[in-house]
Amino acid sequence: MWILVRALTYATGFIGLLLILLPAGVLSIAGVAAPHTFGVQQVFGLLLSLSGAALCLSCILTFVFIGKGTPAPFDPPRRLVIRGPYRAMRNPMYLGATGALAGAALYYGSAALSLYAIAFWIFMHCRVIFSEEPSLHRTFGGEYESYRSRVGRWLPRFSNS
Repeated sequence: MWILVRALTYATGFIGLLLILLPAGVLSIAGVAAPHTFGVQQVFGLLLSLSGAALCLSCILTFVFIGKGTPAPFDPPRRLVIRGPYRAMRNPMYLGATGALAGAALYYGSAALSLYAIAFWIFMHCRVIFSEEPSLHRTFGGEYESYRSRVGRWLPRFSNS
């Protein structure tokens, strides 16, 4: 139970800052207001945002209940997480967060928020390559290397076996 509390606390800070406060600031600086109508673009944006948020929540719960840790770099899972959304790709949480941001950009019709979503993904991609993957290799060794050879970083790999 304590792991869940820690994970939700970290997730609230991460989500609050990177996925709510900063995007709201981007919208404010760009002078983007809420849409006057709720059309097809807003429906697709809302669905993309909700899907991304659901994927993130699923990842957090997988870290807690399978990995026995949190998404926080200072409180990582004790076990290598290769189940749940991590069965299909190695970084579903960042993909979900980027999807949530892209959905908000679509909802608001904001180029500035689209650029923020792209910058967020580029930053996360660099973080994965230069920090997370080396750390996972040091922590989990061959188990991680085996997982990495089977599962794509950002996209699922399909094979006949």
